[in-house]
Amino acid sequence: MNLNRRVLLLAALAATVALPFALRPARPTLAPADDALVIITSNNEAIRHEFGRAFQVWYRARTGRTIAVDWRVVGGTSDIARYLEGAFAAAFEHHWTRTPGRAWSAEIQAAFPQPSLPADASATAREARAEFLRSDVGCGIDLFFGGGSYDFVRQARAGRIVPSRVRRTHPEWFVDAVIPRRFTGEEFWDAEGCWVGNVLSNFGILYNRDALARLGLPAPQQWRDLTDPRYAGQIALADPTKSSSIAKVFENIIQQEIHRRLAALRAESRGAVGEKQLEARAVREGWLEGLRVIQGIGANARYFTDSAQKPPIDVAQGDCAAGLCIDFYGRAQAEAVTRRGEGRLGFVAPRGGTVNSVDPVALLRGAPHAEAAELFIEFTLTLDAQKLWNFRPGTPGGPERFALRRMPVRRDFYENEIWKQSRSDPDASPFADPDPLVYRPEWTSHLFRELGLVARALCLDTHAELVAATRAAHAARGAGRERALAKLSDLDAVNYERVGTELRAALDSRNKVDEVRMASAFGEAFRRQYREAQALAEQ
Repeated sequence: MNLNRRVLLLAALAATVALPFALRPARPTLAPADDALVIITSNNEAIRHEFGRAFQVWYRARTGRTIAVDWRVVGGTSDIARYLEGAFAAAFEHHWTRTPGRAWSAEIQAAFPQPSLPADASATAREARAEFLRSDVGCGIDLFFGGGSYDFVRQARAGRIVPSRVRRTHPEWFVDAVIPRRFTGEEFWDAEGCWVGNVLSNFGILYNRDALARLGLPAPQQWRDLTDPRYAGQIALADPTKSSSIAKVFENIIQQEIHRRLAALRAESRGAVGEKQLEARAVREGWLEGLRVIQGIGANARYFTDSAQKPPIDVAQGDCAAGLCIDFYGRAQAEAVTRRGEGRLGFVAPRGGTVNSVDPVALLRGAPHAEAAELFIEFTLTLDAQKLWNFRPGTPGGPERFALRRMPVRRDFYENEIWKQSRSDPDASPFADPDPLVYRPEWTSHLFRELGLVARALCLDTHAELVAATRAAHAARGAGRERALAKLSDLDAVNYERVGTELRAALDSRNKVDEVRMASAFGEAFRRQYREAQALAEQ
C-alpha cells in the first residue's frame, strides 16, 4: 500500500513538472545561417526584432549570404559596462598568462584598461596596457549597440571598443548636412571612429491626465513642476546609478539651471563683470540649484527602480501621476493607450531643458565576426535603417510590427516631405528646435558618475528621511516652515568644488572601499540634515 502510494505521488509530481513543457506551443526551428553576428544591447525587444529582421534582408541582398543575429541582453548600459569589464579582464588574463613567466596580478588587472597610467606606474603595468592595445583580445561579442554615449566614451578610453571603417567608406555621411560632428554641444560621433550615433534621444515627463485631474494639477511643462508637494508619492523614478538615461535627465536639469543662472548674472552685471567670472559663478550656483530640483522631485518619488522601463508602465496604469523617462518610452506608452481609444497619457520634453543626444553603435575589440559587424554598423546609418526608427508599422520601408517612435540621427531624413506621411511623429524635427538646451560638456560631463552617487545620497538612500522632512516642512507655518525649508535646501555638502575633488578622487581610487566610505558619509550626513529639518518644522 505504501509502495503504491509512493508510486502515485511520484507519478503526480512528474506529471506536474512535465505538463507545462508538454503544453507549451511549438517553437520554430531556427534555420542554419551562413554567417553569425553577436550583439550586446540595452535596446528593447521591439528594436531587436525590427533591426534583426531588416538587417538579415539587407545582408542577404548585399552579400548573397544569410546571417543569424544573436542578441545578448544583460540589462541596462551600466550592466553592460560591468559585463564587458569582467569579460575582457578574463580574456586578457588568459592572453597574458599564455606567455611563460608572466603571472597575473591585481596590478595588471587594474592597469590594462586604464586610459592613462599614473607617473609612478610600474614597467609591468605599462607593458600590460601596451600589450592589451596591441592585442586582438575579445570577449566573444561583436558589437555594442544602444545606450547613451557616455558609456561608449568610457569603453573607447578603456580600449574595449575599436575604430570601425564606416567613416572611411562613407565620408559623405559625416558632414553637417547628414550627421554633424556636434549639435547643440552634444557629440554625434567619435573623432577617432570608435563609435557613431545612429538614433537620437531626448528626455521628458510622461503624465497621466486622469491622475493629475484627481490631484488638481495642471499638465507639467518643466522639470521644476514636479517639485510641487501635491505630487507627493506620485512620481515614478529610476535609480540614476543603474540607469544612464535617468542620470542624463539629472544632468540636463543641472545644465538648464546653470544656463538660467548665467543669463540672470549677465543681466545683473550689464558687462561690469568678465564672462569667465560670470560663468564660473553660474556653474557653482546652478549646480546647487539643479540638485535642489532633483531633491524636490526625489521627495515626491513613489519609488526608485532599477529599470528605466518601469516608470512609463506605472504612469500608464495610473499607479503614478508622472514619471521621468526617455522620449521613446513615453511616446510608446502614449501610443499604446491611444490605440485603445484612450487619451489619458501625455508626454512633454521640457522646453530648453533637454538635449538631443545619440545612442551609438560600436565595434568591440577582438570581434569574432568583424566583417558582419562592420556591415551592421553601415546598415544602421543607411536611410533604409533610419526609416525603421520613425516610420509607422506596415508602411513601405517601415518596421514590420512595432512603432519604435525614435528620432533618426541623419539630418537629411527630415528633409523628405513625402516621408512625413509614413512617419509616426511627422512634426518632430530635432534639428529645427527653436529653443534647445545647449549642452556644455565642460560644466558637468566630467562629473557624470559623481552626479549619480550624489543623487543617490540626496534621494534614494535617505528617501524615508527626505519624505518625512519635506512633508513636515510643507505642513508647517511661519518661521518653522522657513527654517525647515532652508535646512533642506542647504546642499553645500555636495557643492561643485567638493564633488569635483573629494568625491571624484574616491570614485577614481583603485581601492573601492574609498567609494563605499564616501557614499556612506554622504548618506549619513543627509539623514542627519533631514532629521534636523523635520525637527525644525515640528517645533
